[in-house]
Amino acid sequence: MIAVFGAGAVGGYFGGRLAEAGEEVVFIARGEQLAALRDRGLRVRSVAGDFVLEEVAATDDPREVGPVELILVGTKAWQVPAAASAMRPMVGETTVVLPLQNGVEAPDQLAAVLGEQHTLGGLCRILSFLESPGVVRHAGADPVIIFGELNGGESERGRMILQAFGRCKGLEPELSSDVRLELWRKLVFIAAVGGVGAATGAPFGIIRAVPETRRLLRDCMEEVCRVAAALGAPLPREQPDRVLEFIDTLPADGMSSLQRDLAAGRRSELDSQLGAVVRLGGKAGVQTPSCRVLYDVLLPTELRARGEGPA
Repeated sequence: MIAVFGAGAVGGYFGGRLAEAGEEVVFIARGEQLAALRDRGLRVRSVAGDFVLEEVAATDDPREVGPVELILVGTKAWQVPAAASAMRPMVGETTVVLPLQNGVEAPDQLAAVLGEQHTLGGLCRILSFLESPGVVRHAGADPVIIFGELNGGESERGRMILQAFGRCKGLEPELSSDVRLELWRKLVFIAAVGGVGAATGAPFGIIRAVPETRRLLRDCMEEVCRVAAALGAPLPREQPDRVLEFIDTLPADGMSSLQRDLAAGRRSELDSQLGAVVRLGGKAGVQTPSCRVLYDVLLPTELRARGEGPA
């Protein structure tokens, strides 16, 4: 059995694809999302083709599920420490936990609570959001999921998970021999595009077309690359060029989840994206002026969403 802890835009999509492919999947959700999954099932509206699961297994109590083979962690990055403790009843002797969060810190946060022997590193690439309870909208980007052992190399359990994802329609799974490098590779993209987009309030089409914001995107990317290299994850020198080329292919009206959350007054992943770059850069002795300015500009909005900071 596969458990999806956090059945929102990411967990709902990838868990839904696994269930569509015939895997036994249970969703751990709460509130309106749990009620919708129980009453109406899961609906995915996708540029790659819609699909509906009329009935899905869903609960808010991991103790009802018990030990499973695989746990996909689809929560927001800031929810990972609490999620790690909550999912303990589902972790048996051979359970594998696969996080799909933005940022580079989630695998170690899970391993600290559940044990390194249970934890893989992982990430996904998809533009998706929760359109309404029980309805996931996949708005763009070919869905990709990349995962691997934290210490590098390949494993039998990794190959088994690869086979499961390989049976999913429209999904490109990849078993990486250096998943930590892949986590930094994604952070180059998401920290820059999320930060610049949220600070300007502009979608991808504008921030990539205006010379000044395009330059700011590159500056942020280069800073993330320098931090990654200082922490033992050297990326190719052309990585910012590759990311900019990818941004040029995205829907012009698209926005990152960080931007959408801050604009809606919701708590965001600011600390695990730009905050992580600034924080880890400081520990490594790497200056990150562009990322720091964006973080500082966005922090009051983030604190307001948390109910923290000055009134």
